[in-house]
Amino acid sequence: MLSTKIVKRVDRLKGEIKVPGDKSISHRAVMFGAIANGKTTVEGFLPGEDCLSTISCFRKLGIEIEQEEDRVTVYGKGWDGLREASEILDVGNSGTTTRLMLGILATRPFHSVVIGDASIAKRPMARVTVPLKQMGAKIDGRSEGNYTPLSLRGGQTKAISFHSPVASAQVKSAILLAGLQSEGVTTVTEPHKSRDHTERMLKAFGVQLQEDETSVSVSGGQSLQAQHVVVPGDISSAAFFLVAGAIVPNSEITLLNVGINPTRTGIIEVLRKMGAKLQITNERVINEEKMADLTISTSELGGIEISGELIPRLIDEIPIIAILATQANGTTLIKDAEELKVKETNRIDTVVSQLQKLGANIEATEDGMIIHGPTPLTGGQVASFGDHRIGMAMAIAGLVSSEEIEIQEIEAIDVSYPNFFQHLAELI
Repeated sequence: MLSTKIVKRVDRLKGEIKVPGDKSISHRAVMFGAIANGKTTVEGFLPGEDCLSTISCFRKLGIEIEQEEDRVTVYGKGWDGLREASEILDVGNSGTTTRLMLGILATRPFHSVVIGDASIAKRPMARVTVPLKQMGAKIDGRSEGNYTPLSLRGGQTKAISFHSPVASAQVKSAILLAGLQSEGVTTVTEPHKSRDHTERMLKAFGVQLQEDETSVSVSGGQSLQAQHVVVPGDISSAAFFLVAGAIVPNSEITLLNVGINPTRTGIIEVLRKMGAKLQITNERVINEEKMADLTISTSELGGIEISGELIPRLIDEIPIIAILATQANGTTLIKDAEELKVKETNRIDTVVSQLQKLGANIEATEDGMIIHGPTPLTGGQVASFGDHRIGMAMAIAGLVSSEEIEIQEIEAIDVSYPNFFQHLAELI
């Protein structure tokens, strides 16, 4: 049964919250712990549906994993500890699980079948399966291995130098993970540097790699050693409350322990360029990752252009940035964001269509959108279309709309932020 949620305008938001653990880092902590030697402990794990899919898949691959809320213990047995699964590996809605796990399975001498939900079935996998095939993995599936279900038989693989046409952390990570067990040096080069959680965590697990501005290289034959991983708060989840604090009148919100990895802080850069009152305090580094406390208050905002190398650093935040732009003075132009078309939904079309229902002056372009502001948002009925970030963005829109907003399919939010509405209620 699909559920709905009504969100109404509020007069202010005050208080502090601790957003859930970073989704990207939670996935990697489990995966790297599974292929490492020894017991890896994870603190601050995100118990959302996507990350639970990763735990489920690696349990099927023979790894013992204990999980209690945000604490996880992974009993790794090294690369050779993975075993052929007796059943299909179901990734649910998780693109990260799919693509990174393919990189790991590419070097394992057994057969695997990977499947996901209806959304995953539409997401392109050739960007990962093509280079993995070049390395020697045998992969097949719909449209010659471009869509799930995928059948994979791993084995002896060789290093490649791959020039990725897109700046994608998932593509980069899959190839690097396969490269760790391939003969030779594997190099991935991107048009812009994508988020680098994989590189940072591999270093924390004892892997040596070489990096420059847009390339990363790893030598084959390396093993990982178990670690204690502290997961910072997810800046993509924090983004919704950062925007809420900037656009709701009389507001001041503090978000504790948020990850501020430089490849993920595009949302902070956008907020500051638009004139938001944002403070960063208590900065520190744990497991190669920076974290800090972020305080945002009601701000006078101006429209800007968002494009180029900034896009990979905020690709997941564009739905909520669109809400921000509707409340800014002037025009905001988002371009070079074609990657939005192959997310959980076509996020360009979905964001534009749902905001137009609420009276926003917004139009879609081939690679982004144009938003004219400030525009008072009216009430109405919108949908998440099964996309967690669309659902949360519409909820924040409801905080400044003249009438209530009814959001359909809100259960999608559980993918990354199961207690989103609880945290919102604490601030009202």
